[in-house]
Amino acid sequence: MKARKLLAAALMLSMSAGAVVASEAANLRQITVTGEGKVQMAPELAAITLGVTEEAEDAAVAMSAVADSMRSVIARLKDAGIAAEDMQTQQIAMHPVWSQDRSYDSGNRREITGFEASNTLMVRVRELGELGPVLDAVLKAGANRFHGLRFDVNDPEAAADAIRGEAVRDAIRKAQQLAEAAGMELGPVRSISEHGGGGRPMMAMEMARSDAMPIEAGELTFSQNVTVVFDLLVPGGD
Repeated sequence: MKARKLLAAALMLSMSAGAVVASEAANLRQITVTGEGKVQMAPELAAITLGVTEEAEDAAVAMSAVADSMRSVIARLKDAGIAAEDMQTQQIAMHPVWSQDRSYDSGNRREITGFEASNTLMVRVRELGELGPVLDAVLKAGANRFHGLRFDVNDPEAAADAIRGEAVRDAIRKAQQLAEAAGMELGPVRSISEHGGGGRPMMAMEMARSDAMPIEAGELTFSQNVTVVFDLLVPGGD
């Protein structure tokens, strides 16, 4: 009697384990697809990073010269209509200038012959038609370093919001095609994960130019990617 009870219990346990394995196997019928959404937008502003660098034998003199030049640059920017909140100092630095005497008699000894001071400023230009004149003005005011130009829009998050749905719809379309090709049916969504997108200049477009500095803003392409996991169902099955 005891042996029969043990056998029955073992059989029930085996059936239960088999059902769990079958259920897990069904859940493993999944497909993972990446969808992408894109939108092209005209730039609405530009961010330029410029600087002033001066060299002198005395560190204080070098820094004073940089301060004077940067004050002139900032004054010229304000005259051009750039608001205070659209200007931000990025870096102030001081470095020694070493001699380059490589003659035989010098023994390759190097000495400090002066100091180089610098001040770097980031500027947002919200009127793109004024970008060329602004660059020309700051160069005349004393800016002698240019570290880059980047175009952007006022609200990048709004662009991302506009294309998230497009990215999910793209993932659904691809998943349906793959499921049909495999003779399966697309089941419910199991998970959605989002990947960061970005914007980049492409395709030149017409805009106002300055006689001093021609500028082409191009177009910004914003993209958003999502990864979606779907269940796959056997047609007519469970």
